[in-house]
Amino acid sequence: MKIQNYKFGTITVDGQSFTNDVILFNDKIIDNWWRKEGHRLAYEDFDIALKENNPEVVIIGTGKFGVMKVPDNVREKLESEGYEVKIEKTDKAVEMFNNQVDEDKVCAALHLTC
Repeated sequence: MKIQNYKFGTITVDGQSFTNDVILFNDKIIDNWWRKEGHRLAYEDFDIALKENNPEVVIIGTGKFGVMKVPDNVREKLESEGYEVKIEKTDKAVEMFNNQVDEDKVCAALHLTC
């Protein structure tokens, strides 16, 4: 699975375009991803998806301008469960996902707008 294109509000994965936030795994897409608090990530926003797909690396894309916040306690909880956590603006998160998807079990939770 590869991300072909990302621009503000739109992402194209394996030829399919999405206009809502997504969670990507090596072989699975969860589209229309919503968070309890919009621009503030909570562990509960994607914990079930993580447990079902068991990635080694969790990449969080905080939006084109980095508006979505990831509280320290969310990062700490993920790390305590053994996940390697990377938090970047979505442009960089897309690049990281594409670079790792063929090598590791990876998850990218991507905010597509601000």
